[in-house]
Amino acid sequence: QVQLVESGGGLVQPGGSLRLSCAASGSIFRLKSMGWYRQAPGKQRELVTAITSAGSTNYADSVKGRFTISRDNAKNTVYLQMNSLKPEDTAVYFCNAVLGSLVVGREYRYWGQGTQVTVSS
Repeated sequence: QVQLVESGGGLVQPGGSLRLSCAASGSIFRLKSMGWYRQAPGKQRELVTAITSAGSTNYADSVKGRFTISRDNAKNTVYLQMNSLKPEDTAVYFCNAVLGSLVVGREYRYWGQGTQVTVSS
């Protein structure tokens, strides 16, 4: 129903920057929020940042002041600007979208396939 495609990952040196993009397509109705998660090898997937349909944002403490999430409604795309990257930011980054339902108490979560971000000197 909904497809999410990430791009923009790659290899960057510590202190560098990357910009990730997530393009959404399909039946995007009752969108509640979109966000970015990341997962390093052997670690739990964690929320990095999210933005609601109204534009409110939140961030994990580890990325506050360094990462910025934004959106382009006309392009159905969200972005993650990552500055001052650290080796511990190395992970696969996944875009997600949460859609509500006409049925109370139900929601649907969609995931992109992920894009690798590697921060290393």
